[in-house]
Amino acid sequence: MAANHHAKIPTLYEWAGGMPVFVTLFDNFYDKVLADGILEPVFKHMSAAHRLHVAHFVAEVLGGPKVYSESEGSHFLMIKKHLKKHLTETHRKRWMELLLETADELALPPDPEFRSAFLAYLEWGTRIAVINSNTDEVTEDPDVPMPRWGWGVPGGPFQG
Repeated sequence: MAANHHAKIPTLYEWAGGMPVFVTLFDNFYDKVLADGILEPVFKHMSAAHRLHVAHFVAEVLGGPKVYSESEGSHFLMIKKHLKKHLTETHRKRWMELLLETADELALPPDPEFRSAFLAYLEWGTRIAVINSNTDEVTEDPDVPMPRWGWGVPGGPFQG
């Protein structure tokens, strides 16, 4: 009887297409942000490296290499960046809308499994950013680990 071999389930990062996809996604996204009436005032002073840091952060959370945590920052430092920014639900929804629009334009995987996991992370992360942006200090431990986001309930890519 043949052994039952389970194919290794790719990370969300791998399924999306790797680092070039995330770098392009956030590059194109922040171009939209800077042209947007709601978000431009919040982001107009961001550093030139901001979009790359966000690409590395999200890629790492979704199972990619530890570029962000090993050379650019930590989850604690990411939280600190949002303090006193006073983001609103309007900002959050617009940020989500533009990022999902950019993901569609760049043809990130459209399968329901990937998109539900990707959207779930963005919902979680942006809601935490809004909460943190309306506080003056971080209550988290400085060693709080980076989030690690997987496939969630569907458990893996679409098997259509």
